[in-house]
Amino acid sequence: MGYEDFLIAASNLGFIIYTYLDKLGVGELIYRIISSTYEAVKTNVNLGIALLLVPLAKAYWKDSEEFRSSLRGVLDSLTVEDSRWVYKAIRMVSPGGIGRSSIADVSEEPNITLKEAMEIASERDSIAYEYASDYKISFEIVYPCLKTYKREGMSWEDAIVQAYLDLLAEVPDTLIARKYGMEEAIKVSERAKIILSLGGVKTAEGREAIRLFDLELREGKVKRNPGTSADLITSGLMLYLLLEKERI
Repeated sequence: MGYEDFLIAASNLGFIIYTYLDKLGVGELIYRIISSTYEAVKTNVNLGIALLLVPLAKAYWKDSEEFRSSLRGVLDSLTVEDSRWVYKAIRMVSPGGIGRSSIADVSEEPNITLKEAMEIASERDSIAYEYASDYKISFEIVYPCLKTYKREGMSWEDAIVQAYLDLLAEVPDTLIARKYGMEEAIKVSERAKIILSLGGVKTAEGREAIRLFDLELREGKVKRNPGTSADLITSGLMLYLLLEKERI
């Protein structure tokens, strides 16, 4: 996948949310985003992003003043039908490292609600953990980091990279963990901590460390992509834009 794929996916996600937010449930919205994106780019670009952003959009549309309380209501009201739509979307794009589960496996038709399914998966997947915790990572780690860095006057690019390092240092990436084991995910997190100790984007030494880190993650046959962390950054960005009433 490439940069253009992400532009197409983002445009498509926005169009579907704006068009169908008041007409479709969470699960079907997610499925429509994924199926139309997959038809256009033939790869899994934004499953995690759609899973995170659709409930946030629903919650803000329902009650922007009591946003997190509204989000809790959206998550608690998820149905078995929502599970069916999401399972169908997951089967379509076959995300990396998904594996098998003895309970509520995505290869089978679900008989539990989407939140219940996410609670089962929450120990091995941070996106599922967000559903189970009312978006604890997004609200309590990513959004505050972005808010701090923007108030310090950072550019969006620098704020996002620095927040990404903060998140990665605190929460081992579950995509890496599913593919290569938690020990490997923890090693990547420890590397992010070292880069933050050097200043991250704030110093020349930190920027060079970031460049080398990026190369290390990409090199060889074992490409350790912290993709779940990237998805969580998008939900933190959405929170920032909604709560701070700011545009990029």
